[in-house]
Amino acid sequence: MNTIRPSKELIKLYAKQLRIPCFCDYENVIRQLSPEDSYDKFLCELMKQELLSRADASQKRRIKTAKFPVTKTLDEFDYSRLEHISQAYIQELAACDFIKTRQNIVMIGNPGAGKTHLSIGLGMKACFNGYNVKFCTAVNLANELAEAAQFHRMSKLEKALSKVELLIIDELSYLTFNRYQSEMLFQVISERSERASVIITTNLEFSSWTDLFENEIMVAALIDRVTFRSHILNMNVKESYRLEQTLMTGNTK
Repeated sequence: MNTIRPSKELIKLYAKQLRIPCFCDYENVIRQLSPEDSYDKFLCELMKQELLSRADASQKRRIKTAKFPVTKTLDEFDYSRLEHISQAYIQELAACDFIKTRQNIVMIGNPGAGKTHLSIGLGMKACFNGYNVKFCTAVNLANELAEAAQFHRMSKLEKALSKVELLIIDELSYLTFNRYQSEMLFQVISERSERASVIITTNLEFSSWTDLFENEIMVAALIDRVTFRSHILNMNVKESYRLEQTLMTGNTK
């Protein structure tokens, strides 16, 4: 019959109050050590487990907070489809030095080129490296800004965005923006210039961005800020990845 040891229960209680749950697992740590190991080593192993556990929890929290629409990794990406960019270059970006140096990435390519997949993959890498990330479509960001302004929550949203070290704006191409939406998007991107990084994916060449926004002067200023100290990725491909997959699986009629 197992007896409850008061010391064990106290350790669990203290660990809970001090928010160091891994210390409850101290018996497993003891089993992994040899009789010759010192108390110092025992304590170091316990602290190491706690640090690893906290790092894992923080990583999961950053990924959840980023609000990626789906989970995509760079390992899953088919680099053979890229005609103008090497895998080595993408892997270099995956080191996240561009975030450290506050640089931007603009991915330009036709639909189905894998821009969203690649942006999520880089965003995931940023989360793994300890950076705060936010993923959104351009339309959703414009709507979020408009709603915040309407309900007097703009300062709260601006404060939240200021803590984001990598802002991913996907699909800057499908819908046009009115003057009010354009001004708010411009403000967000402008305030991040040389302060924090942005990844933008779009189907349109820079010369066609005037189709999205009413104010041509603002478009010129926006492109100037987005492209300054940036990585411009030409992701045009011959055939859509989604169409290619559909043809391979024989789902076409």
